[in-house]
Amino acid sequence: MLTSNRGFAALPVSAFAVATALLFSTPAAAQDGESSVSVSANTTLASEYRFRGVDLSGGEFAIQGGVDVEHDSGFYVGTWASSLDEQTVGYGSTELDVYGGWSGDVAEGVSIDVGVIGYLYPDAGPGDFDYIEFYGSVGYAIGPVETTVGVAYAPDQDSLGSTDNLYLYTDVGVGIPDTPITLTGHVGYTDGFLTFTNDGKAFDWSIGAEAAIGGTPLSVGVAYVGAEGDIPAGAYDFVDDAFVVTINASF
Repeated sequence: MLTSNRGFAALPVSAFAVATALLFSTPAAAQDGESSVSVSANTTLASEYRFRGVDLSGGEFAIQGGVDVEHDSGFYVGTWASSLDEQTVGYGSTELDVYGGWSGDVAEGVSIDVGVIGYLYPDAGPGDFDYIEFYGSVGYAIGPVETTVGVAYAPDQDSLGSTDNLYLYTDVGVGIPDTPITLTGHVGYTDGFLTFTNDGKAFDWSIGAEAAIGGTPLSVGVAYVGAEGDIPAGAYDFVDDAFVVTINASF
């Protein structure tokens, strides 16, 4: 059963926020004309906070946002936060992610991203809730099609019941020519502690679309999201399929 909170987020919601932030980043400082640092920020209003298909906001709206700092060498650090449903999820009212890593192109149309992320729950109350996860991904771009395959691994930790968790995923994005619309798809597989299944194994999925609003830092998205789960009768269904709508702003 899922007794710790952290999701996509594949790095699904937070990963999207990081990617969006880096896309819109602008140089903030330079040294000797050879190196520079970019600082960017993002904020999102989501109809639900879904992490790897799991509902972490109790079906309610979530407010999210983050700040990223990237060196032109490809190294970056950042932080991202989301509101949670304190009563339903049971890990306080806030998730705070802190991460660092390196990303960059290694060949034409091929990029990699590797790093480590800490999932923190500052007002969760007594007990072990925070945990660390290592991640890596390879991205491929061919014309309007972008694909990513990735892995995230959280080693044995008290907050994970002294066990580990492995997450594998693939994302696909297809830009529709001459429009601001991108169609998106995601499939993930969890093996370990962070599932709502009795055997600790589960698939999650989403399919949706995103659109930039021309001339503004805004974009909107909609996705149909779900995950496998063995939910007892009468209990809250954290993995029930749902449509999720997001409004994003990046600066």
